[in-house]
Amino acid sequence: VQLQASGGGLVQAGESLRLSCAASESMFSTNALSWYRQAPGQQRDLVARITSLGDTNYADPVKGRFTISRDNAKSTVYLQMDKLTPEDTAVYYCKMSQGSRIYWGQGTLVTVSS
Repeated sequence: VQLQASGGGLVQAGESLRLSCAASESMFSTNALSWYRQAPGQQRDLVARITSLGDTNYADPVKGRFTISRDNAKSTVYLQMDKLTPEDTAVYYCKMSQGSRIYWGQGTLVTVSS
């Protein structure tokens, strides 16, 4: 299973970005998907998660600004990030949970300038 994340870049505070993560997995629709982020010198933290049924949950710092969604037909999970702040600067990783197995994407860098 491979996860390919994309969509990162350099933006100014207040702007938006949409991250994508495409999976090479035929059973994509049955798996929970998550986005994590890791800022320099920090641990990797959960940002958002979406279950196979479409239920979502978000970390407190991003509630109301970020939206996770999935397109099972395209085997892709998205993270829409609005009202970005410099504190959102990090490498963002997608994760797929398949039973006891966990798969990570390679990460995409998001840099928000003030």
